[in-house]
Amino acid sequence: MLDAGNSEAIAEAFDGGPAYVPYLAVGDPSYEASLEYVEALDRGGADVIELGLPFSEPIAEGPTIQGAVVRALEGGMTPDRFFDFVGDLDVDAPLVCMTYYNLIYQYGDEDAAGPKAGDAASSDGPRAFVEAAAAAGIEGFVVPDLPAEEADPLRAACDECGLDLVFIVAPTTKGDRLADIMGRVSGYVYVQARLGTTGAKSDVSDRTAESLDRLSGYDVPKAVGFGISTGEQAERIVGSGADGIIVGSALVDIVADGDETDLPVATVADRLESLSRELKTGAERGYAARAGAPESR
Repeated sequence: MLDAGNSEAIAEAFDGGPAYVPYLAVGDPSYEASLEYVEALDRGGADVIELGLPFSEPIAEGPTIQGAVVRALEGGMTPDRFFDFVGDLDVDAPLVCMTYYNLIYQYGDEDAAGPKAGDAASSDGPRAFVEAAAAAGIEGFVVPDLPAEEADPLRAACDECGLDLVFIVAPTTKGDRLADIMGRVSGYVYVQARLGTTGAKSDVSDRTAESLDRLSGYDVPKAVGFGISTGEQAERIVGSGADGIIVGSALVDIVADGDETDLPVATVADRLESLSRELKTGAERGYAARAGAPESR
């Protein structure tokens, strides 16, 4: 069994088979629709669900997810509404919050909506946000703009609350920087399949296998993301050694198309569930094809 990290639920998600980890921006295009869409991912076989807490400057995201962030912010999504959303969800998969460090650090103890403009951040740094997230039901974090060498306060707060802190490893991450990241990661490591920003692609990067090989000595699940959009791609990536797949833009595209064409929420939810089943099935085929792999879940 791979390293369990802090969250037992996340450890179980990667135990005994490939994990399907979908992402959606919370509140896109509305609170109510977003609830149905996330629950559709769960029905489609999600093992872990990454919930994006929108931030106004999503530097790691491509146009697809940037559009989702804009729609969610325009719909009134805030950190406190995000925590309400988590509590309203009816899903079995453990939930991971993907957001940017400014929102985490600036979340104030005195005002649940965060400090007013010009106020200093909470003296507890990230602790107030982590505690609120844990109380809502979050099991871990992905923070794309937080360097590992600056992550100790968040790491400590996560450890105290029993949450995992997931880091992203790029194809170019090596040497001391890789060691710093892997010394602080827990739950799973997000293996970036290609350089650049997020977005669905028609191919699978040939650097994925190289990245997985570079991480083979670390006893933590490796989940590959950035560009996966089909069951065939999921099969190839898991077949090359990944412990899971992370899919965002392909799912956000379905939400965006539904919003642009005024499709019924139930129709969009069905499409999300269908693609999720395809991706999960592809991952399981890749896992089964590995030499000596035990029977999947």
